[in-house]
Amino acid sequence: MADEPTQGTEPVEPINQGATGERPFGETPLSAPSETDPFAERPEAFIGAAFAGGLVVALILRRFAR
Repeated sequence: MADEPTQGTEPVEPINQGATGERPFGETPLSAPSETDPFAERPEAFIGAAFAGGLVVALILRRFAR
């Protein structure tokens, strides 16, 4: 009796809370284009700077270990 449709009412739609199971499409900082991106122009400079910085830190730690 409760499952029978009543006269004068519209069918009830299930509530959609927006959960589709897929990730939302958007831009991440890695995919967003930038006109002033120095890494895109010279990535080898950043790699060289990281290597030099690691070398300096290693030499400083070596002095403390003695």
